[in-house]
Amino acid sequence: MTDAYVDASAVLAVVFDEPDSQAVSRRLSEFPRLISSNLLEAEVRAALAREGDPFVPELLESVQWILPPRPLHTEIAAVLQAGYLRGADLWHVASALYAARTMPGLAFVTLDQRQQAVAAGLGFPI
Repeated sequence: MTDAYVDASAVLAVVFDEPDSQAVSRRLSEFPRLISSNLLEAEVRAALAREGDPFVPELLESVQWILPPRPLHTEIAAVLQAGYLRGADLWHVASALYAARTMPGLAFVTLDQRQQAVAAGLGFPI
């Protein structure tokens, strides 16, 4: 089984026990390693604060962070060629594209349909 890049939509579905939360939780547990941009922490913490819920650091302890040592100009351009995404969604797919260079078969886990379409267009298993 390959590793997976996880987007905030998937994590927040589990955190807030949304209708797809059990399926998402099962899917995430299938991967040996979850990775994400550290933007994920900001998105999760903002959503928790909006709802008045405390942030529990253990929530993200299984996620390994992608910290590119360079700007992601090339990856951002490639994502935008595949389809338009807003800033945070664009950054997540670009970060996954960067990571995929050294992680063949990297899956992309998101509940956002536009992000799914663009990531699939770039060759990510969804």
